[in-house]
Amino acid sequence: MEMANRTVQYAMVELSSGEEVADVLPNLEQLKKCAGRGVIVTGQAPPGSGYDFFSRFFAPKKGVDEDPVCGSAHCALAPFWARKLGKRRLTAFQVSKRTGTLYLELDAANRRVKIQGQAITVMVGTLLA
Repeated sequence: MEMANRTVQYAMVELSSGEEVADVLPNLEQLKKCAGRGVIVTGQAPPGSGYDFFSRFFAPKKGVDEDPVCGSAHCALAPFWARKLGKRRLTAFQVSKRTGTLYLELDAANRRVKIQGQAITVMVGTLLA
């Protein structure tokens, strides 16, 4: 495991394939013992899938057994996969129960990751001062 980002403090585990990522059966009690705020599991996507990599994110000690689509985890994954694949633009697939596709663009000079994807509104509200 490696720490993906010193600020966010996620541990990252790279598996040999995206299929292995999809098949992970997490032991949430053991994951609670891991250093950092959560654990990212990732692997290269299968050829012809249209994706660069697959991912999953677990943070049970923060009350999130598995995040359906985690933007902050992809801020750590984008530079990792950009270096590994020699690409600045990536397409990621989070293989949670809900699943999600993320379109990532690495701006290394400014240490930023642009994330695009589809979203649904789950709550609307108003904050009163």
